[in-house]
Amino acid sequence: MSDSTSLVLSDAELLQKICGANDRNLIYLEELFGRSVYVRGNEVTLDSDDPEVQERFFALLAELEQHAIRGQEPNRALVSALYGDLFDQDGSRLEKLREHHIEIPGSGIKVFPRSIRQAELLQNFEANDLTICIGPAGTGKTYLTVAHALQEVLSKRKRRLVLTRPVVEAGESLGYLPGDLTQKISPYLRPLYDAIQSLLPFEIIRRLEEQNTIEIAPLAYMRGRSLRDSYVILDEAQNTTREQMKMFLTRLGENSQAVVTGDITQIDLPRPRQSGLIHALEVLAEVKEIGIMRLTHHDIVRSDLVQKIIQAYDAHEQSDQ
Repeated sequence: MSDSTSLVLSDAELLQKICGANDRNLIYLEELFGRSVYVRGNEVTLDSDDPEVQERFFALLAELEQHAIRGQEPNRALVSALYGDLFDQDGSRLEKLREHHIEIPGSGIKVFPRSIRQAELLQNFEANDLTICIGPAGTGKTYLTVAHALQEVLSKRKRRLVLTRPVVEAGESLGYLPGDLTQKISPYLRPLYDAIQSLLPFEIIRRLEEQNTIEIAPLAYMRGRSLRDSYVILDEAQNTTREQMKMFLTRLGENSQAVVTGDITQIDLPRPRQSGLIHALEVLAEVKEIGIMRLTHHDIVRSDLVQKIIQAYDAHEQSDQ
């Protein structure tokens, strides 16, 4: 640390991570503070004479430095989360961002939350055997769920990973689709597999499949089963019926954990109000052992453009109503 107008970082590589690719993070910092930011060597300067603004700016840089040291690449979402919660009363929200992350055994990959609510989602995973997470596209709900599931399975705390979702988009029954059961359902589980492939090498995925450690199970085929020692992910749960959701939730056996994800703004059922996900949120709201997380457009990490698209659609729907 130098004088009141500059911050000197000892590690040039850390500073480069804080600045981001093509200095994108610096551009965003300038937008947030309404001041120019200069970097000379390892020294960062904010063009402001306001001590309060300087204090907030350098506190934010110090937080970004700590996250970079832990291996997290600072980006716009993290900068925004830290900026919004830097001076909360007890600092507990920032502590969640520092403390919670996922490590995938055998891959060396660490997955960090990029918003306070994402950190709270990871906290829910650790505290509850059942977590229900809703939110729009791009909020990381599926990616974080898959990462946590792989951590549990590869660390041998769970014996297998079961992937399931309702199939309602095709407009025809699975029996008319080509291939065996796995080939029929695979296209519907593509988002889950995309997340797995981004976290594990192909050879590890193939070995897990050969050992039946990863199982694909269409929701309609789960009736009558009892899932023990399993991590079960129900994706696109907004398209379940009430009966399907109750059936799924009662499949959980000893030492099993389930995460239900969905986006209640994209229901494909003929009668959206009959969605099993919406019904479950109402029925299970008071059950303390169940974690319920609601992510919003503020948690979108896919891209800035996606965040603006979601906001535009929300605003348009509210004006229609």
